[in-house]
Amino acid sequence: MNFDPFTLVIIILYALVLILIGNWASKKIHNTEDYILAGRSLGFWVFTILMVASVCSGMTLVGVSGFGFTSGWPGIWEQLAVPLAASFAIIVFGVKLHYIGKTSGYMTVEDYFAQRFESPRAIRGVTALSGIIVSLIYLVGQYTAISIVLVWLFDIDHRIALIIAAIIITLYTVIGGLYAVSWTTLIQGGILIVGVLIMAPIVIISAGGLEHINTVMSGIDPNLVAPYFPTAYASYAYCTPEFLFSFVVMLTIGLACAPHVVNNVLAAKEDKFFKWAPLVAFMIYLVVMFLVKFVGFAVRVLVEEGKLVLPSTVNAQDFAFMYGVEYAVPNMLIWAFFAVIVLAAVMSTTDRLMLTIGTMFSWDIYKNLINPNASDRQVLRLSQASVVIVAIVSIILALNPPEMLAFLIWLGIGVMLATFAVPFLAGLYWRRATKEGAIASVLTGLFASGIFGYYYQYIAKLPMHFSIYALACAIIAMIVVSLLTPKNSEEVLDKTMTGFFIQPKELKK
Repeated sequence: MNFDPFTLVIIILYALVLILIGNWASKKIHNTEDYILAGRSLGFWVFTILMVASVCSGMTLVGVSGFGFTSGWPGIWEQLAVPLAASFAIIVFGVKLHYIGKTSGYMTVEDYFAQRFESPRAIRGVTALSGIIVSLIYLVGQYTAISIVLVWLFDIDHRIALIIAAIIITLYTVIGGLYAVSWTTLIQGGILIVGVLIMAPIVIISAGGLEHINTVMSGIDPNLVAPYFPTAYASYAYCTPEFLFSFVVMLTIGLACAPHVVNNVLAAKEDKFFKWAPLVAFMIYLVVMFLVKFVGFAVRVLVEEGKLVLPSTVNAQDFAFMYGVEYAVPNMLIWAFFAVIVLAAVMSTTDRLMLTIGTMFSWDIYKNLINPNASDRQVLRLSQASVVIVAIVSIILALNPPEMLAFLIWLGIGVMLATFAVPFLAGLYWRRATKEGAIASVLTGLFASGIFGYYYQYIAKLPMHFSIYALACAIIAMIVVSLLTPKNSEEVLDKTMTGFFIQPKELKK
């Protein structure tokens, strides 16, 4: 895209609006709870869109379209799994955690782990440190996505793009905490939804419509219009039945138990939101995801027919949606507003991740492990400082982008699955799960992810995503160690609503 002053003005205005929201939100912050949980005051639509945006990430416009460009219809199952993640988090984790968190005063999910497993230090420290590691991996993917957008917009160096993005997001996140993140996300989510509903059909039509798109794709490879690839016979043909099974599990449960997603349920204002929020979140994101995937198909056809040329970079397919809009709507004004749409998609998860990492460090590690006497003001200031440090570290790690953004995002989600799924599910629903079992499962999942991930990436491809093997190891560790160690007290199990049910009895009345 050629540099356009009008586009620059639009982006600057957009950034200023976000920073002004942060300034407005700062006036609502009187203590750490206000900063971390927005005073537990999020209304239905702010909470629901925040859940959607937290699972949305840089994958939505950049990665999903790139994945569709590369693998065609066999990757369509992603469009069910990711929207399901938001619903899974709200139903399976959210209903219980919100109720227990409100009555017990949880600030983070690590507070839950500390109470449920009767371990105020060990399990909190292990889960907080693990959460920072896996969130940082995921955050690098988000900054990579933002960089891709800014490079396309202004034809600037990748490193400069990262710095610009970090400054904008860090400013309003540091100033306004979750109040700023949630309200900017409501605006960003609205921009994303409306933008995709308008832009995606235009790109699809410009490529000749779905029927023509499918015809051209089947000419490239008949399996590109099949529900899966029969075998991994090519570098793009990794969506085999075995891989897809692991893929759906990873995306649905892995994203659902991600710290930056689960923590949102503690900020909802009312219990009644959990009745309709899962369905609303699923339907909104389902439509957006399918349209973006179809755009990836459309751009693949445009490139195949010689009507469009993607940039000569290792991650060229990640530019699919942006170049598709350029081709379909050759109008600078439209490009400028589309740039805001793309930035809204990738920023809406980035800010939440930064706040989550800062919170885990300031509240869970510093306040609860290092300095229990720290004042509320000290914790608040450290949380803000941590957000700045996280931005700097993320920029450094994102300097060398991967060949395909989707793989970096999946890496982060996969490690989240192996690390947090077992302690969350076992803690909430299995009364025999113990502190020792939880610690063993977290550490086993984290280290097994590194081992299987390294093997998958550098030695030999595995039939399924590496995180599934790490998840299996974490499950075994939880069961074996829990059965060999003393059970938690019945009083704590009752207080934390542990058992094979979703809705606490108090809410059923």
